[in-house]
Amino acid sequence: MLPPRILSWYPKAAIGAGVMEALVAHEDGRMDRRMLKLIRMAASYAAACPFCVDMNSYEYRKYGITDEEAESLRGDFEKVATFSERERLAIAYARLISGTPLKFPSAIVEKAKASFTEREFVILASTAAQVNFWARLIQGLGIPPAGFGE
Repeated sequence: MLPPRILSWYPKAAIGAGVMEALVAHEDGRMDRRMLKLIRMAASYAAACPFCVDMNSYEYRKYGITDEEAESLRGDFEKVATFSERERLAIAYARLISGTPLKFPSAIVEKAKASFTEREFVILASTAAQVNFWARLIQGLGIPPAGFGE
C-alpha cells in the first residue's frame, strides 16, 4: 500500500501512525464490530476521503451492514429503520467529529453521553478521530484510493 511507503520517508510519522493504528478499537462490549464499522464509514464519508471510504467500507456486509444501510451513510441515514437508536446517534456523532468547522450541539452531546458509557463515548470519539487523522494525512499527501472494493 502507498501510505506506508510514503510515511517511510519520515520515520517518526510512520512510527506514530503505526502505534495509533495498532491500538485502534476492534470490539469492546457493546461497541461491537458492526458499530465500529458504521462509525468508520460515517466518518470517512463526512471527511470526504475517497481512500478512507474505500478502505473503511470494504466488506461491510461481513459486519451485518446491509446495502441500504451502507448507502444511507452517504446522506440521509435517519430514515433507515434497521439502525438502532444507538447506531443513529453514533453515526451522527461521527459526522460531527468529521465536520468542518467542528460544532457540537449540546443536545446531541448530552444525548450521546446519556446513551453511551464513558468508555464507549471515548471509543466512539477516538474511532472517528482516527479516521479523520488518516483522511487529512492521506488527502494531504494526494494518495488515491487503494482499490479495496475492487
